[in-house]
Amino acid sequence: MTKAIRIPWLLVYAIAYLVFLYLPVLLLPLFSFNDGTIVAFPLKGFTLKWYAQLGQQDTLLQAMVNSLIVGSVTALMATSLGLFAARAYVRYRFKGREFSEGLVMLPLVVPGIIVASSMLVLFISVGLKPSLTTVILGHVFVALPFSVSIMKSAFDDFDQSLEEAAFDLGESVVGTFRRVTLPIVAPGIIASMLVTFTVSFDEFVLAFFLSGNSPTLPVYIWSQIRFPAKLPNTLALGSLLLLSSVLLLLIAEYFRRRSTQSSD
Repeated sequence: MTKAIRIPWLLVYAIAYLVFLYLPVLLLPLFSFNDGTIVAFPLKGFTLKWYAQLGQQDTLLQAMVNSLIVGSVTALMATSLGLFAARAYVRYRFKGREFSEGLVMLPLVVPGIIVASSMLVLFISVGLKPSLTTVILGHVFVALPFSVSIMKSAFDDFDQSLEEAAFDLGESVVGTFRRVTLPIVAPGIIASMLVTFTVSFDEFVLAFFLSGNSPTLPVYIWSQIRFPAKLPNTLALGSLLLLSSVLLLLIAEYFRRRSTQSSD
């Protein structure tokens, strides 16, 4: 008597979902090597000329510099704020803690177009013109929930007795934080900086509203994708961004895991 074949439907669904979600993204690097300017099958040939032309575009290079500046400053500010916020949420129980944490996580559920338009009105009303400074402020607001989430996981299993031992040995609060706390949660800090940098570097809506005459790389890509002749260069640039984002997130996940393990 033959046994009935059991089909793992959940696994089939997961695979089909991933294929549906990521197959269009995987076509991006494929067409970036196409020798033709039309994005369609069949491919006309293999070429690297679209990648070679990227370094010859001054506007693109300036947009990349803008994104690197915005991403670096955003990562530093968001991680600094997230570090102390996460420590407070994990260590202390105070009135309004849940409400405060909910406000911090609010950017994850509010539509980006609402946040961007509101911030544009706010900054103009206080005399701040759209610039890289306003983009940084907006990106810190959006990246902060990611930093808090990562740093909370780093502090969740933190052994408070280590700090208490440092206090008993005569170390100050600042010294204990610098010599005991920071080294233990350092992997979480690195993970937070990598993730928040990636979030800022890839963010488009806020940058589109707040960048003014200093576009970031996503805004530059949007301005170029409207012209069919420049589409191959845009595909090549998008492929590089996709690869760099994946690598940064993989490294961030490695350090996040290290932060949770070092706290055990």
